[in-house]
Amino acid sequence: MTEQIPFGQLNGEQFCYLTTTGRSSGEPRTIEIWFGTDGRRLYLLAGGGEKAHWVRNLRARREASVRIAAQEFAVRAAVVAEPEEDALARRLLLEKYAPGYGGDLSGWGRTALPVALEPV
Repeated sequence: MTEQIPFGQLNGEQFCYLTTTGRSSGEPRTIEIWFGTDGRRLYLLAGGGEKAHWVRNLRARREASVRIAAQEFAVRAAVVAEPEEDALARRLLLEKYAPGYGGDLSGWGRTALPVALEPV
């Protein structure tokens, strides 16, 4: 594995690839998803909230992996519950994606479920 660099240096990438373990199948499940970072943690927003399969997989098993560009990280996930961190996650993703998006992301930014990924 190549030397890992801090998350903040990867924030210019458009997507990350989150691999969870299927809660029923035990098989790896990978999605392409938008992300934001404060340099320590990655933040994702689940538009489907608790019903999103990737969130349900992470609820069953918090350990996952994430790839950004050529960097791969083992991570541990947690749904964000603390109000200040919740606001940070939403702000980071909206600031990153809203300017280049053709539609209105404000509803998604208000209602999506924030999830934090921390390297292990």
